[in-house]
Amino acid sequence: MGRLSAPPKRLSSMAPRAVGYADKAAAERGRDQLRRLYNTKRWLDPETGVRRRVITHDNTECQMRETLLIGECHAPNSSVVDQIKSHRGNLVLFWDEANLQALCKKCHDREKQRMDNAAALPGGGKSL
Repeated sequence: MGRLSAPPKRLSSMAPRAVGYADKAAAERGRDQLRRLYNTKRWLDPETGVRRRVITHDNTECQMRETLLIGECHAPNSSVVDQIKSHRGNLVLFWDEANLQALCKKCHDREKQRMDNAAALPGGGKSL
């Protein structure tokens, strides 16, 4: 009779991995590629860039609080262009202007993040 083999290793002993990527380094490279999109001429151009067109289309107002987006960088009332539906790396959704809205930094950093985090919970953040 043959010898019994060792039991399989437990899943908890596996190294943690970023979802959708082979390893942590690959996940970081993917995030870096997406961050670079925000520094392209297509996004930033002051006359023809996507960011400028969205802010102009939304009348330079926050779409949550309807306050004017007149603050300088990092001020609570500075302008942020936000994806309504998170693109999660989907470039078509990233560049879709119908999926973009102008928000003040305060709403983007607080309210929108709270909404996105709640939607990411199992069940879409809805209570039973």
